[in-house]
Amino acid sequence: MPADITTLPALARQIHLLRRARGWSQPELAAKVDISSAMIGRYERGEMMPPADAMAKLAKAFDVTMDHLYHDTGTPHAQHDKATLDRWAMLNHLSAPERERILSVMDALMRDAKTRENYGNGGQGTAT
Repeated sequence: MPADITTLPALARQIHLLRRARGWSQPELAAKVDISSAMIGRYERGEMMPPADAMAKLAKAFDVTMDHLYHDTGTPHAQHDKATLDRWAMLNHLSAPERERILSVMDALMRDAKTRENYGNGGQGTAT
């Protein structure tokens, strides 16, 4: 068994890291994907490669592409931050003019943050 997570194959590491990022135990993940928790443990330790149907279930449970799961590349299907997702859902229920107003403010804030980051200010105000 590998000594630490950094020595595991990419797939085993991804399964482990994605599960931990969501705060799920191995039995919780196993229940979500209808696979035994012992098998989840084997996948995470790199002892076994999940078959295609198990990979599809894991990708769906984590809400990522199979490419992201296999190679830690590609783009996950969705943000994993529930608070952000909830805000986007609320935004979608607003009228078009209200949505545009909010997005315009967000764009301005993001532009300001990027400018501060580029000038090494790190979000701190400047002394005058």
